[in-house]
Amino acid sequence: MADKPVTTYIVSVFDKPHWRTILTTKDKAEADALEQAMVQDGVKAKIEETTPKAKRR
Repeated sequence: MADKPVTTYIVSVFDKPHWRTILTTKDKAEADALEQAMVQDGVKAKIEETTPKAKRR
């Protein structure tokens, strides 16, 4: 019985010269809210979505 892989959302901010991860969550609304708060503060932010591939046997 294969479970569906769950998407993980990673919120990062640009801290010269690299992007720094500040939150890793499975809740899209929480990631969107944090990104919007960072943008309002004038910080360059982005959200990455990662979904692991299902293992095959």
